[in-house]
Amino acid sequence: MVKKKHRGLVQIFTGTGKGKTTAALGTILRASGQGLRVFIVFFMKGKYPYGEFSTLPLLPNVDVVSFGLRCFIKQSKVKPEEIEQAVLALAAAREAMLGGKYDIIVLDEVNIALWYNLIALDDIIKLIEDKPPEVELILTGRYADPKLIELADLVTEMVKLKHPYDKGIRARRGIEY
Repeated sequence: MVKKKHRGLVQIFTGTGKGKTTAALGTILRASGQGLRVFIVFFMKGKYPYGEFSTLPLLPNVDVVSFGLRCFIKQSKVKPEEIEQAVLALAAAREAMLGGKYDIIVLDEVNIALWYNLIALDDIIKLIEDKPPEVELILTGRYADPKLIELADLVTEMVKLKHPYDKGIRARRGIEY
């Protein structure tokens, strides 16, 4: 397959509705099918049995790393090890982005990590500013910072109109995780 260099953009999938990670995963699936090399780093999703953790590594040219503890973070009680995991995730994304091996870098839930003050806004801005021109950068998660939205080329906001959680239906294996 002949690959042409393309201009890499910055994409953000944000909002309170379902589908942010799903949109990024769809892009990964499409990119893998076209021979692009993808690196995805999961923030705040460590050691939980998400379905994508077992299938993404099976795709050609897709590398996956996950950081975080196997618990939900309480914004009012952030632990030092949760901050450490987010800092490591951002460092892994930066290394992959600058290493020349990947066409697409996905930072899943990076917006939430920022909103919880696990990482600094300036560090994400610097990541965007340092992005090589041919690398596509995708950031997901609720509460995308307005400064990141301004820097991005494409921003999609998922809006919740209705959700099964509102009826007490819990996350379902294979559907939500």
